[in-house]
Amino acid sequence: MKKYLLILFGIALSIPSNAQESLSLSLKEAIAYALENSYASINANRDIDLSIEKNKETVAFGLPQLNASVDYNYWIKQQVALIPAEFGGGKPGDFTEVIFGTKNNMTASATLTQVIFDGSYVVGLKYLSTYMQISHDSKEKTEQAIREAVINAYGNVLFTEEGITILKKNVATLEKNLKETNQIYLNGFTEEESVEQLKLTLASLKISLSKTEKLKNINYKMFNITIGADINSNTTLTDKLDDLTKENIQFNLLGKEFKIEDHIDFRIAENRLTGMEALVKLEKSKALPSLNTFVNFGYQGYSESFSFHKKYQDWFDSSLLGVSLNIPIFSGLARSAKTQQAKIEYDKAKTDLEQTSQQVLLALETAKIEYQYTIEEFEAAKLNLALAERIEKKQEIKFFEGISTSFDLTNAQNQLYTMQQNYLQTMLNVISAKASLDKALNTPISN
Repeated sequence: MKKYLLILFGIALSIPSNAQESLSLSLKEAIAYALENSYASINANRDIDLSIEKNKETVAFGLPQLNASVDYNYWIKQQVALIPAEFGGGKPGDFTEVIFGTKNNMTASATLTQVIFDGSYVVGLKYLSTYMQISHDSKEKTEQAIREAVINAYGNVLFTEEGITILKKNVATLEKNLKETNQIYLNGFTEEESVEQLKLTLASLKISLSKTEKLKNINYKMFNITIGADINSNTTLTDKLDDLTKENIQFNLLGKEFKIEDHIDFRIAENRLTGMEALVKLEKSKALPSLNTFVNFGYQGYSESFSFHKKYQDWFDSSLLGVSLNIPIFSGLARSAKTQQAKIEYDKAKTDLEQTSQQVLLALETAKIEYQYTIEEFEAAKLNLALAERIEKKQEIKFFEGISTSFDLTNAQNQLYTMQQNYLQTMLNVISAKASLDKALNTPISN
């Protein structure tokens, strides 16, 4: 019996579990996870594999090509030819019906071809490295976009987490105030309106809390999708919003040395220009002669009945060596038109490169200004929050001492809640602006 239990236990362990994946990630770990598992990253790697295979295809065009064929023909009714009857001793002017060949014939052949010279092949080989670089640059740009998306998604989750914590604290404080105010009202020392005013504020807070808790669930799912995890994964974020904000305040970035030639957008535009140059040369190369050679070996068999599988079947071999020279002479101006089209595309790529240079520089200046502004905004929000907390605390003391009204307390509380949300938002803005600045500076992913 024990033996059977062990077997059943082993089978149970071998059955795949449907349990949700559990993840515990810092921001750096989340970025690393996304670079390996996100949908965009996976397809970017596939694009590189695709480029490798396309390069192999280009190289293979100039390598020897070997093809074989087997043809079988059966004449349902054979063709009849007429020959002068006098060849067989007949009368001059008469014709004799004859049939050439057999009802069955089979041919097996193999042909080896080799390109000796082809202008388009030469151009293709010259620009192989450019084609590969384009796919690698595309992957790098994708990775930068992934990093920025993960940072923003991570920040949004922390934003809702912190918001829930603050709202729960505010609800607890307000419930305490309501309880105390209600007791004062029952003792006849305040008006019922004060109790109702606090109830209204508490109800509004609870609605905000419920909404934020639902938003938290959505933000976690969005984060999971962003990093390439299952949407229902149990994910825990180990970094804190306050810590990330402090880490992302780096004033030295505003004076960091920048070389536009190293920026990924500039390199992509530059490689596109090189690609258009290759296209011009490709179209021009089509006006050059092409030279190919081939060798053909074959066997042919003939029979009145299907006897090609018999040992006595006769086979007649043949071989052929040939050279083919193709000289383009006149294409009805089509070749010239295609060359001009390629030149126009090349000129457009030059203009795009110039435009990209200006756009990169503008994006950098904009990112720097936005980053500096968000830091200043964060520092101001921190001071405003501390001030709002002091005002709210003073109004609470005055209210319970009977010096101020419930409206004064409510205004102070609403002002505090607004400052709390502003503070959280500015923290998120700092993190997001730092991610945008890293992208504008073309900061390596490893950093």
